[in-house]
Amino acid sequence: MAAPPGFRLPPAAQVAWLVGDPTGFYAAGRRRFGPVFTVRFPGLPPEVCVATAELAREVFATDGGDAGGSRAGAIRREFVGPLVGEQSLLLLDREPWWRHRRLINPSLHGRAVAGWRDRIAAIAAAEVGGWPVGVPFALRDRVERVTLEVIMRMVFGISDAARLSALRALLPELVSVGGSPTLLRLPPRLRDRALESPLLRRARALPTTRFARLRDAVDAILYDEIARRRAQPEPGATDVLSQLVAARDDRGEPLTDQEVRDELLTLLQAGHETTATALAWTFERLVRTPRVLRRLRAELAAGEGSEYLDAVVKEALRARPVVLGAPRLLDAPVKIGGYEVPAGWYLSASMPLVLSDPEAFPAPGEFRPERFLGPGADAALRSWMPFGGGHRYCAGAQLATLEMRVVITEVLRRVDLVPARPEPERPRVKNVTLAPARSTRVVARPRPDEAKER
Repeated sequence: MAAPPGFRLPPAAQVAWLVGDPTGFYAAGRRRFGPVFTVRFPGLPPEVCVATAELAREVFATDGGDAGGSRAGAIRREFVGPLVGEQSLLLLDREPWWRHRRLINPSLHGRAVAGWRDRIAAIAAAEVGGWPVGVPFALRDRVERVTLEVIMRMVFGISDAARLSALRALLPELVSVGGSPTLLRLPPRLRDRALESPLLRRARALPTTRFARLRDAVDAILYDEIARRRAQPEPGATDVLSQLVAARDDRGEPLTDQEVRDELLTLLQAGHETTATALAWTFERLVRTPRVLRRLRAELAAGEGSEYLDAVVKEALRARPVVLGAPRLLDAPVKIGGYEVPAGWYLSASMPLVLSDPEAFPAPGEFRPERFLGPGADAALRSWMPFGGGHRYCAGAQLATLEMRVVITEVLRRVDLVPARPEPERPRVKNVTLAPARSTRVVARPRPDEAKER
């Protein structure tokens, strides 16, 4: 059984095509080779991409236990390891991953997250109140402030004004530098040596020096917060940090300080920029689909908008996926779609392809929240997987969707938005996300009732 076909372009040309036109690159693969094909990037194993939900579920089913299967954590180590740390849920596999996931889940599900609704609404309302009126601005930058504030207050549980001010400056820069091409292009061994060597960390010209200083400044705050929670635990505290400090595994063992710190930065990496990007895409689609925007406004105003709002969120995450894929490193050969993928290769569900499969989502290029409502919704929901699937389904999915629903509601209550330019924004690779190329440039105008209040 042969391996899947793929582009004959050199790996460097393939990555250049991907960076220049990420969705077009994968769409060309599907058109030319069908729902299973191979891509190659410099310095990495070949990656086999699948383009349908059915095949994606087969990819997720390779997430094995200790006996083998595939590993998702091993792939990410070179890319996000320096930022999130070696004890991050993103980097772990098998039993260590299961242990962390069981300890993290309670703090990110059910009442723990639902109880943050009013606080998220207050953060969003305060941010929207400072938006410029009548002039174009980048909405993605503004909603990033909201998602960062949610991380600092609800995840890190920080209320001290001085620390909040310091982290507002440090965290965005840390994420930006940590995901910059300059840092990621360094060979992993050289990068790790530069980060660990006191001598090399004095060299200001190295990109690792700036990153190390930012990381050290953030770590100083986080480790001090962890020590405070251990010294003075607060029963009933709802922030994730306090719950992680209190958590115990099956043997009664707590997470170490480093494990807690690494999971906090994991939630920053996985929940700050990605949620902001998802919100930016939602508004980018809404302002260019007036029919949907009018219906959503009307239903929110009537107090009946929750079902349609949920459908808008689902459709935005489908129409404009935030991540490119969910790759696994295979420990053993896998048969999929009539091909055999060798051990040591990557196997990935391509999110832009899975979520635009015309069999599951007719007219996939149209922004139609109605596909998630009514009798036909079940078919769409079966193929809707923007948060991945299988055991490694995104732990922060509930928080992300809550943030989206709350922020969308608060924005639409307070301002009218129109696109700064009529043409749709193209996706571009930005750090770990597929972001709007112009950061969702819009113009805000006061709502009639808001104008009266002012």
